[in-house]
Amino acid sequence: MYGWMINDWLAAYRDGPATPQVLVGELVEQLRQGDPAIWIAVATDSQLARQLAQLAERLAAAGGAQEALPLYGVPFAIKDNIDVAGWQTTAACPGFAREAEQTAAGVQRLMEAGAILVGKTNLDQFATGLVGTRSPYGAVRNPFNPEFISGGSSSGSAVAVALGQVPFALGTDTAGSGRVPAGFNNLVGLKPTRGAASVRGVVPACRSLDCLSVFALDVGDAETVAGQLYGFDPEDEYARPRPDTAPRAFGAALRLGVPQSPAWFGDTEAAACFEQACDGWRALGATLVPLDFSAFHDAAALLYHGPWLAERHVAVGDLVAEGGLEGVDPIVASIIASGGQSSATDYFRAEYALAGLKRKADALMAQVDALLVPTTPSHYRLRDIEAEPVELNTRLGTYTNFVNLLDMAALALPGPFRASGLPTGITLIAPAWSDAALLELGRRWQTAQPWPRGATGQALPPLVSSVPATVPQGCVRLAVVGAHLSGMPLNGQLIERGAAFVERTTTAPEYRFYALAGTVPPKPGLLRDAEGAAIEVELWDVPVGAFGSFVALIPAPLGIGTLRLADGREVKGFICEGWARDDALDITSFGGWRRYMASVASATGQTAE
Repeated sequence: MYGWMINDWLAAYRDGPATPQVLVGELVEQLRQGDPAIWIAVATDSQLARQLAQLAERLAAAGGAQEALPLYGVPFAIKDNIDVAGWQTTAACPGFAREAEQTAAGVQRLMEAGAILVGKTNLDQFATGLVGTRSPYGAVRNPFNPEFISGGSSSGSAVAVALGQVPFALGTDTAGSGRVPAGFNNLVGLKPTRGAASVRGVVPACRSLDCLSVFALDVGDAETVAGQLYGFDPEDEYARPRPDTAPRAFGAALRLGVPQSPAWFGDTEAAACFEQACDGWRALGATLVPLDFSAFHDAAALLYHGPWLAERHVAVGDLVAEGGLEGVDPIVASIIASGGQSSATDYFRAEYALAGLKRKADALMAQVDALLVPTTPSHYRLRDIEAEPVELNTRLGTYTNFVNLLDMAALALPGPFRASGLPTGITLIAPAWSDAALLELGRRWQTAQPWPRGATGQALPPLVSSVPATVPQGCVRLAVVGAHLSGMPLNGQLIERGAAFVERTTTAPEYRFYALAGTVPPKPGLLRDAEGAAIEVELWDVPVGAFGSFVALIPAPLGIGTLRLADGREVKGFICEGWARDDALDITSFGGWRRYMASVASATGQTAE
């Protein structure tokens, strides 16, 4: 069972006599013999029996249909700063331990989808740290090399997934705790938009910034968990409803912003691995745009050198200051105590500075679809952290600390391996509510650069397509073939109407393609013909309310009709009146507008747009 992913668990129940009572029961027995530095608590017999009874009730309510419970019988773990009724929450501080009366809203959503909680994992105490060593329960060692750190603060959750003990786990992320451990453990780490997943029932670190995070072995599993975890919680004061205009994907002409002058702190191998990852994105067709990261770094500095530390003091400062709490880490205590020194004046000065930095950051983001950064600039041994516990921790947050302050979403992905066998990570960052679009980018990366399952050495299965089989309610799926393609001159007409990129595909092999004469900007025409060919198209979902104004912009001889795609689907798309071919150039042999425009650019020395 170690190394099983979500679909492996579902298939075991669907295709054989196995039951959650047997399989999860066997897993829990194994976990009880596992590393106590990873697991603060493993489910007791009564805690497991209670969940299995609830699962049986949910299955009965669904008429016995396991597919109605997307996570039926799938085991998972959570960081031990997240409440579950009947379980103790320690936040990695024995003196803080208390039994929770209610289950955190996010965990409840996963249980209602059929998931079974098998244990609670170790963390940097009170979620304060990016190293995974600040815990009286022990340092969580890296599964690739125990001399190295696993990353924090969600260290136990990440390592449990990397070892294949559970297919997914929840962490939390305020400054990078859902991303740094993903990078060090060859995992996917999804840090949602703030408020997308409820944090009600989480011991706060910085309440206004905290997020639940997801660790998974691949993008598909992270996406599956997010689909159940996300949802507006009216009882969470910081929850936000997802806007209807949230993008599901970025366009095919992808632009990724990269640090103009990356900070590596002397780690040349990390720099080489990141450059290798950049080459991988270029091979996928992305344009990498060097950006001045000063605004991002200045925002990051506010998190631990500004008044946001006061939020940690609000959460547990009085308890720490009173003394007597068993197992308080002295470094954590000093950080929390310093948060009590900020004044309201300090806060507003910092808030004004952050507003100015966000304006600068937004201007940078307007030039690109997303940022591409190394998850961390380096990776340290446990002895390095022991010698320099604060400075090295700060370095690890170079590309993570600013994300929540600037209200962005992030997806950490496995990157190239070092010669030593240690993994490195990359992270994609985009504006709030770009979560689904980031996951789609992650799918592109995984398809092109697949990685082993965590530290298990097992190969990942092929990704299942995430393209919606049906058009979302309130949208028209539209095929575009020319000037409306991503990166082309008229693509903005789709973007400004809230259209979402779906996929790049081709028509059925029954169309001829023409470059129309006298059109500005240049436009093609698509005509059905028995002796035609497959022509490249992009599919976009256009909100129904904006579709009419879009169609009104289309000049003759073009119009909107029905196109047949290579897989037999029929969608709305650009067609052309037959008379226009009389003085048009037949460009069918190019197979698409991009290749034709590239040939024109090559001949004239101009850009392809």
